[in-house]
Amino acid sequence: MPMPAYVRFIINPTSGTKSRIDVADRIEQLLNHSKYKHEVVYTDYAGHAPKLAKEAADKGYDMVVAVGGDGTVNEVARGLLYSETALGVLPKGSGNGLARHLKIPMGLDAAIKTLNNGHIITIDSCSINDHPFFTTAGIGFDAYISSVFAGNKKRGLKTYVELVMKEVMNYKHMPVKAKINDNAFETDCYVMAFANAAQYGNNAYIAPLADIEDGLLDVCLVRKLDLVKALHLSYCMLTKQLANADSAEYFKTTHVKVNTDTPIMYHADGEFIGEATEFDVHINPLSLRVLVPAGMD
Repeated sequence: MPMPAYVRFIINPTSGTKSRIDVADRIEQLLNHSKYKHEVVYTDYAGHAPKLAKEAADKGYDMVVAVGGDGTVNEVARGLLYSETALGVLPKGSGNGLARHLKIPMGLDAAIKTLNNGHIITIDSCSINDHPFFTTAGIGFDAYISSVFAGNKKRGLKTYVELVMKEVMNYKHMPVKAKINDNAFETDCYVMAFANAAQYGNNAYIAPLADIEDGLLDVCLVRKLDLVKALHLSYCMLTKQLANADSAEYFKTTHVKVNTDTPIMYHADGEFIGEATEFDVHINPLSLRVLVPAGMD
């Protein structure tokens, strides 16, 4: 009989909406204990999860499971890059972009059962100015919304949509210089999104053709936005369709450089990072092992 795999669950107690569910208790009840020997630890502060994940990887744990939202998943995954330790996800946030792309169930019990029955694949990761991301990063409007959302006491999809509707027509595009596939050009930029996975989260698809295992970044450039283009782009994102060229342009590449005359905001996996005038975005092929549901390649 094979030895059980060692698993560390890292729980962010502040992720998602308030719930009376005892996550550690559900793990204890539903996890296959003949397959896994597990422990549960909790994050105490922002930036704690990468240390807890790397510690587990250094000790030779087989898997570390992030219990939280996109920010927690990003932190745990950062601690596991280029290691033999796999990432597992129990989604407990408001967007859950990576979990949705990997078809991990949103319900806690179903997600735990996925750990019991799933298998491991290896996916790409990316970085923007040396900050790792696993679903999307971006400069411009989406980063601005991330900055506002980060300071908002209310969370969830409803709050996010309300912020977007309030700010979308007030935000102004900026001139940028970009280099994609050795093609240098100047352009207006309302949003430039860099996608490893297809969606931001909440099934809002910014790059419907993105493949998390193909070694390529999908870049979506929105030059300018008026009300008609905003409505069309929103419709396409919610119906998993590519926007037409009037609303957005798409590129596939391994490396992007962007320069601006004035600082512009940027985010990684929905977490606001800050402002910069230079951006270096690249892909790191097949750099993270992840557990996915049975039947997913």
